[in-house]
Amino acid sequence: MKSTIKKLSVVVASVLSVSSFGWSSAATAAEVNLRFAHFWPATSGIAKTLDSWAKQVEADSNGRIRVEMYPAQTLAKAVQTYDSVVKGIADVGVSIQGYTANRFPITQIVELPGIVQTGEQGSCVVQNLYQEGTFKGEYDDAHVLFMFTHGPGHIHTKGKLVKEPHDVAGMMIRRPTVVAGELLKGLGAEPVGLAAPEMYGAMSRGVINGVALPWEAMTSFRLNELADKHTEIGLYSLAFVATMNSRTYQRLPADLKAVIDRNSGVEWSRKLGAAYDVLDINGVEQARALGHEIHTVEGGVENPAWKPVVDAAVKHYATELESKGIKVGEIYQHALQVSDRCES
Repeated sequence: MKSTIKKLSVVVASVLSVSSFGWSSAATAAEVNLRFAHFWPATSGIAKTLDSWAKQVEADSNGRIRVEMYPAQTLAKAVQTYDSVVKGIADVGVSIQGYTANRFPITQIVELPGIVQTGEQGSCVVQNLYQEGTFKGEYDDAHVLFMFTHGPGHIHTKGKLVKEPHDVAGMMIRRPTVVAGELLKGLGAEPVGLAAPEMYGAMSRGVINGVALPWEAMTSFRLNELADKHTEIGLYSLAFVATMNSRTYQRLPADLKAVIDRNSGVEWSRKLGAAYDVLDINGVEQARALGHEIHTVEGGVENPAWKPVVDAAVKHYATELESKGIKVGEIYQHALQVSDRCES
């Protein structure tokens, strides 16, 4: 699967065009109201893609299901979204697995370098691994709708360009998850844990010197306004999961369960990944238009100057997981095989 930019643009253009659980006789005539929580700003491309999922569910149910969107942490904080769905505070939500430390360690192996090449390909990988049972036991407390990844995550800094590993030494860099934090720590940076909506304020106040993010997030969270130096290296990629409260799903009548089932799985996984790929292009173009300095590391994490420190960080993380009985090497190799299939 090698998607062209034109194909991705068509996919995203199409998707962008398009209360607690209860049985209701409201004016909308919906029988079921689903509250959908996520952390992206309402105007962002990913939020609009998730809006298209909600509209599709409503259309497929002939209006019997109504989905109320709660973007930008308005219903649940980013770090609490998964648990909010489990508890029924939200009926549906999208979470970053890495925001809940040590809860999804097998899934987070997908974040390691080498597996994800693009958002759509990475989404194919993580969704297929889930469907094969690789993540068995990690999502028993929720009903999984689909999983996806963003494209390669890079290093974006303010005032200082990172070209070599030693350039990042001592810099305060926002890390999205523990896995990415281990990689940054191995490079000599000082990883700072912040949820995505907190990044702009932290960088504007000088609390952090930079962020590790895909290009998409540089526009979604307005960070191209602050970071003017960019290092393209493909250091990591995050996994996301869209879940539904298990009790909410089980209470649906069979025909409405079928609606949710039709809007779950690989198709929506790939739509979200494809959206990321187009939005990554937008992020790069915005930075160039602003006159920012962009350095592309030749070969990415395989570059001779970067590979030793990246490999050491990966080994350290893997050793910690293996001490807990997780067969990291075996899972990582299998993920690489699935990655190759998803590219074909």
